[in-house]
Amino acid sequence: MAKHGILVDYDWCTGCHSCEVACQMEHGLPVDQYGIKVMELGPWSYGEGKWQITYFPVFSDQCNLCAERTAQGKLPSCVHHCQAQCLTYGPLEELAQKLAEHPKQALFSLK
Repeated sequence: MAKHGILVDYDWCTGCHSCEVACQMEHGLPVDQYGIKVMELGPWSYGEGKWQITYFPVFSDQCNLCAERTAQGKLPSCVHHCQAQCLTYGPLEELAQKLAEHPKQALFSLK
């Protein structure tokens, strides 16, 4: 069973795609393959002159939580390069506690 994971705080993702690029570079993935992909929902209007776009990073089956990096005590590449610091790597128990404190998050782990 997995012991570590990545917590994604969707409130803070700016859609910069740094995580995508870092993952592709770290693992030598071609342009059309991703370990993590930032999806975009919107824009939509929610009032006079008010618009919202939501970004949410999604992990693919190619993600292995940067096993080689984490074995060396480093952060996964996507977490290390996240400009908005909306990705947090750590033990699942700790991340689950943070998830309970703030509901607009998602917890990713391997099988």
